[in-house]
Amino acid sequence: MNEHLYFPLEMALNSLSSGFLIIDRKGMIKFINSKGERLLEADPGKAVQSSIKEWTTEKEGFFFLSEEYQISTIFVGSKKLIVNHSPIFTDEGFFGVSAFFEEEQSYHGLIDEPQFQQSLTSDLKALFDTSYDVIYVSDDKGTTLRVSSACKELWGKEENELVGKNVYDFERDGVFTPSITRLVLEKGESVSVVQTTQTGKKLKVIGTPIRNKAGEVIRVVNVSKDITELSELQAELKEMKQLVEDYKKELEDLRIRTNPKTHLISESYEMNHVIQTARRVAKVDSTVLIHGETGVGKEVIANYIHTSSPRSDKPFIKLNCGAIPESLLESELFGYEKGAFSGAVKQKKGMFELAHGGSLFLDEIAEMSLPLQTKLLRVIQERELMRLGGTSTIQLDVRLITATHQDLLQMVNKGSFREDLYYRLNVIPIEIPALRNRTDDIVELVLYFLNQFNEKYGLTKKLSPSALDLLQSYKWPGNVRELQNIMERLVIMTDGEVIDQTIIEEYLIINRKRPSENLVVNHIIPLKECVEEAERQLLTLAQREYRSTNDIAKALQVNQSTISRKLKRLIP
Repeated sequence: MNEHLYFPLEMALNSLSSGFLIIDRKGMIKFINSKGERLLEADPGKAVQSSIKEWTTEKEGFFFLSEEYQISTIFVGSKKLIVNHSPIFTDEGFFGVSAFFEEEQSYHGLIDEPQFQQSLTSDLKALFDTSYDVIYVSDDKGTTLRVSSACKELWGKEENELVGKNVYDFERDGVFTPSITRLVLEKGESVSVVQTTQTGKKLKVIGTPIRNKAGEVIRVVNVSKDITELSELQAELKEMKQLVEDYKKELEDLRIRTNPKTHLISESYEMNHVIQTARRVAKVDSTVLIHGETGVGKEVIANYIHTSSPRSDKPFIKLNCGAIPESLLESELFGYEKGAFSGAVKQKKGMFELAHGGSLFLDEIAEMSLPLQTKLLRVIQERELMRLGGTSTIQLDVRLITATHQDLLQMVNKGSFREDLYYRLNVIPIEIPALRNRTDDIVELVLYFLNQFNEKYGLTKKLSPSALDLLQSYKWPGNVRELQNIMERLVIMTDGEVIDQTIIEEYLIINRKRPSENLVVNHIIPLKECVEEAERQLLTLAQREYRSTNDIAKALQVNQSTISRKLKRLIP
């Protein structure tokens, strides 16, 4: 494109051989070019925003009030100026006038209007060809009256191929789409649209209606700017932004895979689906309820959600509701003030406060009593709490994640769990399948724990193929936690370098005996010794299946204190 097409409009007006100004209907000068300032004998920049009356001696027939096209004379001192002025109309009506003017003697006798208009036409053509990219003038029927010389490059047509032709025909033939003149005539107001031309250009076009004093549109002036390069840059920028987003996602995935806190072993479709869900919900603050059997890795998924979230640099507080006596759980959750009860010798923040800005994970949420469920519901709804013994509320910003191995909906139906709390917690449910239902993960988990414990204890134990087959075929009632414990025991207790099938069978034999099977006694032993051995095996199995002594006590239908006492005596 020719370099002169980039000249600003003001530079083009200042290059005119005639004076040029724009005056509003109050006589205030809104624009004047350099030649105009010299003709008014005004210092540069002094005339703008001043009244034309300050520079002339003419006191009658103020031309800036005329709503007609005409020629007038004004005097600057003794100097006579010839002024050709045209009214300017906007959507609000008469605005003022634009005028070309020059000293009388400079016209060399060309005062008669035809010759004067010819001179002005030359100036106007120069203005057209040096301003902006394209100026396009049409009449009220859409017929092209004038167009600047850049039309060939932008629309592929010479000036004489456009002048006298109708814009509706050009739009139909695809010379440009859409026709800005058509839009202006249809709407009766200014229009700003991006136009596409047959030469592949993109133009930013502003179409303006010119009205007569009756308010009728008599001309449409379009001013265009070639934005093809800008559009291409925008497209490249959009593509680059998308590329950056893709790279960010890949880096985030890599960070998650390489971060020990978020490293998850998963080969099965079922577990990959769980991880995808967890990754998605990590981006928001919705409450998550994780369900699955004991030992499937509910806490691991909760930790993954927190570490993958925007709150990852804030606290992640964990609390097992089944591991704390009911009498202490409320104060652990909500904290207490000094003197709230006997023994409260100083203020203590609860788990909710400690997790402020981060995430709170409440495991075994089903173990919470109904009265405490009510208080928890209020904290979730109001996002505030009051410490025990306190008198003022504390605002909270905590993402809540809960987990349970029990059927909460069944508990709701039985009346042992609040229905409203259930729906508050179950905004996004995540079901973690049992290890026996995702056998594709077993080998990967076995090898992962084998390497982990080899590194931890400085050993180089290996598994025989038969041992690996046995571990993969085993049902793992205690899920991943049981597998982890077995692998640690095998690494520590195996004498040789190779862990064989026979060694594993020694540790899995107890697990093969289901609770429903009868206890077999092969020879006579003292009754007390037999009972203790049965209790020892039963407690060992229960420890692998349940996380807390409360859970074991419920499963074996005895008091928690009984379980604690027998564990100390039988399994030191």
